[in-house]
Amino acid sequence: MTHRCLLQMVLLLCFSTTALPRSYSLLGLQERRSAAVSQKLLRQLPSTPQRCLEARMDFQMPEEMKQAQQFQKEDAILVMYEMLQQIFGILTRDFSSTGWSETIIEDLLVELYGQMNRLQPIQKEIMQRKNFTMGNTTVLHLKKYYLNLMYYLKSKEYNRCAWTVVRVQILTNFSFLKSLTAYLRD
Repeated sequence: MTHRCLLQMVLLLCFSTTALPRSYSLLGLQERRSAAVSQKLLRQLPSTPQRCLEARMDFQMPEEMKQAQQFQKEDAILVMYEMLQQIFGILTRDFSSTGWSETIIEDLLVELYGQMNRLQPIQKEIMQRKNFTMGNTTVLHLKKYYLNLMYYLKSKEYNRCAWTVVRVQILTNFSFLKSLTAYLRD
């Protein structure tokens, strides 16, 4: 009886470790597609005059994001989840001064929510196992970066130019997100 239970546990472990990479690969493809759709939706929003981009500032994107080659799968998932969560939070703020289509923003929020839903089970598992190397530190740096974006919007009273600057930042973020999905294809 004990041997049979042990055999079942060993088989379960074998299948779960081989199934995980497959789910990572599928997750990577889904997230890459969603990031591209999100970028496309953001680009559909009308931009404002070039003079608004003169108002931009250095929001201090974490260095780890500029050199993403050092991420493990687990780190990439933690970072992607945090970025999506923060972007979602920003886009739920007052954008009425922008002239943006509410339908496009709603579609973008639905896309972001879907991305977070796909990542969340694996993100929770990683956090429970504490199976990450640098993701936690990067997440802290990301929180500071997004807090800077929020402070900027608030200090500019969510005006059209401030949203233009933040929109450019978010577009750049989606490029980073797409590059992080490469770590989920292995």
